Amino acid sequence: MKWIERKWVSVTLLWAAVLLIWQTGALVYGPDVIPGPWSTVRGGRELLMDGTLMQYIGISFLRVLIGWTLGSLLAIPVGLAIGRVRIIRIFAEPFLNFIRFIPPIAFITLFLVWFGIGEQSKIALIMYATFFIVVLNTLTGVLAVEEDKIRSARSMGASEWQILLHVVIPATTPHIYTGVRLAMGTSYMAIIGAEMIAANEGVGYLIWNSRLFFRTDWIFVGLFCLGFMGFFTDRLFGWFGRKVLYRYGVVNSAVRRS
Repeated sequence: MKWIERKWVSVTLLWAAVLLIWQTGALVYGPDVIPGPWSTVRGGRELLMDGTLMQYIGISFLRVLIGWTLGSLLAIPVGLAIGRVRIIRIFAEPFLNFIRFIPPIAFITLFLVWFGIGEQSKIALIMYATFFIVVLNTLTGVLAVEEDKIRSARSMGASEWQILLHVVIPATTPHIYTGVRLAMGTSYMAIIGAEMIAANEGVGYLIWNSRLFFRTDWIFVGLFCLGFMGFFTDRLFGWFGRKVLYRYGVVNSAVRRS
């Protein structure tokens, strides 16, 4: 049975089983409840032909990219500051541990009031979804830096700024990378919630609006698009970590397998 351990064989068998179960569900419950694989393909082709699908994917992806990038760029220095300055940490940690349990979807109404129904509210929601995950991972990384390394650098005459740049940040990079990568998934969840409630375009809007026409095949198309978008961005970020950040000890599953 060694052949089944090969990756391409196991992946092929997995997808074959998924398609079989999916088609069985479509036959049992009917295409109006569970559209089969071919019905979903036809629905996707419909949306592709009129240009709707690619437009919505592009809009959702751009929103996620902007909010995730801005949230990460804001969160990393904040996490470093909280980790390095004890007085800031004393006040910030209770606040972080309180507000991080409030899901982004709970702020949609407030953000619509504060930022309007345009792009600002959606990007702000993604920034919120990104911010706390990255801050907490960065903070964890800073606190995990061995004190001996900091003392050694200080004994050689390094300033606090040099210690931050050459000791703390390199040692914290794997934690920052993990936080940013995890925040990517949360960003997709946040944008779908926002687009379902307050948008006229995007994948979330497609999924939500399809219910009005009882087009469950379009809903499945939207779900698959989300999966592929997340898979693509995660693999791209994984490649970036392997190629650019390997010197800082960033290791992911692809590296371990090799």
